[in-house]
Amino acid sequence: MIDKELLEILVCPETGEPLEEANWEVIEQLNELIEHGNLVDRSGEKVSDRIEGGLLCRGGKYIYPVRESIPILLIQNAIPIMVT
Repeated sequence: MIDKELLEILVCPETGEPLEEANWEVIEQLNELIEHGNLVDRSGEKVSDRIEGGLLCRGGKYIYPVRESIPILLIQNAIPIMVT
């Protein structure tokens, strides 16, 4: 879980839009895809490490992974959302 004060100042590095925390169901679905080797990030690299959370752009097209309580806000590491 991201600190609420930190979340208020974080923005999407690509669009400048505010970010919101992804719900646990989305994170679990993404982790299942990671476990089966079926998830790639925007750079086309296979995502191999589970994520503990994620930050969504308000448009909901991409999620920025959170690992070890640190949001990874690099455009190339954003994960396209393919789950519902």
